[in-house]
Amino acid sequence: MLRLSLRSLHLVSSPRYLCRHMSSLEPKAALARLKESKLLKTQGIIGGKWIDAYDGKTIQVQNPATGDVIASVPCMGERETSDAISSAYEAFNSWSKLTAGERSKCLRKWYDLIISYKEDLALLITLEQGKPLKEALGEVNYGASFIEFFAEEAKRVYGDIIPTTLADRRLFVLKQPVGVVGVITPWNFPLAMITRKVGPALACGCTVVVKPSELTPLTALAAAELSLQAGIPPGVINVIMGNASGIGQTLLDSTKVRKITFTGSTAVGKKLMAGSASTVKKVSLELGGNAPCIVFDDADLDVAVKGSLAAKFRNSGQTCVCANRILVQEGIYEKFASAFMKAVQNLQVGNGLVEGTAQGPLINEAAVEKVERLIRDATAKGANVILGGKRHSLGMTFYEPTVVSNVNNEMLISREEVFGPVAPLLPFKSEEEAIRIANDTNAGLAAYIFTKSIPRSWRVSEALEYGLVGVNEGIISTEVAPFGGVKQSGLGREGSKYGMDEYLELKYVCLGNMKEA
Repeated sequence: MLRLSLRSLHLVSSPRYLCRHMSSLEPKAALARLKESKLLKTQGIIGGKWIDAYDGKTIQVQNPATGDVIASVPCMGERETSDAISSAYEAFNSWSKLTAGERSKCLRKWYDLIISYKEDLALLITLEQGKPLKEALGEVNYGASFIEFFAEEAKRVYGDIIPTTLADRRLFVLKQPVGVVGVITPWNFPLAMITRKVGPALACGCTVVVKPSELTPLTALAAAELSLQAGIPPGVINVIMGNASGIGQTLLDSTKVRKITFTGSTAVGKKLMAGSASTVKKVSLELGGNAPCIVFDDADLDVAVKGSLAAKFRNSGQTCVCANRILVQEGIYEKFASAFMKAVQNLQVGNGLVEGTAQGPLINEAAVEKVERLIRDATAKGANVILGGKRHSLGMTFYEPTVVSNVNNEMLISREEVFGPVAPLLPFKSEEEAIRIANDTNAGLAAYIFTKSIPRSWRVSEALEYGLVGVNEGIISTEVAPFGGVKQSGLGREGSKYGMDEYLELKYVCLGNMKEA
């Protein structure tokens, strides 16, 4: 009897069961469920209070799969941002003085609540962002893992003792929270991009003003509601949304905000970096990528196809670490192209709430138009569309999973981040040529290698100018490893023990006159 109960519990809590159970919901039923759970919040939160925009303006949040309006949220601006900053600044005085153990307990409770509401959060992500429910559930687990990890790391912020050069002195180093942090996040991972930043910030003793994307603010608001339920004090987490330029400029101009952390486009990241100079803020930037996925002749074909498929088509190709260019050595090119195309053909496109859907819609019309522009340029320059290459018959912003062959590194599709379900295949001859092509970009976030050779995996990993390298694996992000890029893909690292350093300042203390009286 006990064995049966445990098995039943395992089945009910498994991702496959949960997705099958929830995928029967229609969008309206999903919304009704979210309202019942009290997680569908449609106001900003400042100082623990839910508020509308001061001028009453709102923004509509749409379901990209249907075009239906899910909710309207406040269109906030400079005044609301200033109040949120003041709230975070006031809360910092008390939050930063709590013991690490006390902050850890709050974060752990927040993690527990996120996990207990993971089905509802996954529904919310699918509704406002469009990704398949299975992926959304995976994002909730991934996002929650950062809160759990940094709840533990909060208790491991160690200082240092320095051997003195003079007998009557003692030297030591303290690590202290940087202060109020402006957190600006994108739409492609509405929960995980927030928890990956807010988790370490709160663990260190910082307070935050979060500005989620106006396209996907509902998940951020739900997470904030759960943080209050977890006992995280009012003002520690503030969430505002709306006028991006007004909110951003207010964060940059404020001397109370001591750090900006941003995930998004390289162009916006550069503006934030320049704008932070006037008040000399600390900056963490996780910007655009142009990830090469290199398949060598000696690769295991099945492993390479599976890994490349995951690296390219997860979230409909809308991730900063997506394989943007698939470089295939000539000896395996035809076999890989054929096997890869068959695998892509099997991807089911549809509403993320429908069971079996592997690819949802793109986020908006602008995203589809960008994909179309890049494919037009590639085909005009000699590339061949061997699968897909057009809008899906479902309409809206659905796009067919696409494979393009005979691409070269001079085409725009190889120079710009596609951010869509398009896999360009580039042939190469030698290891040296592959490395040269891979590094021929201003980006340097993620790269992937498929080879059976251990020596080659070391050589190529060391030669690639990227912050993350996956070897024989297409999904490499984890809370326990540092995430971040080089070159114009950003500054700083998120996740892992190294992610704590981004929210800490070092203070050197010298004690003099230590001789006995």
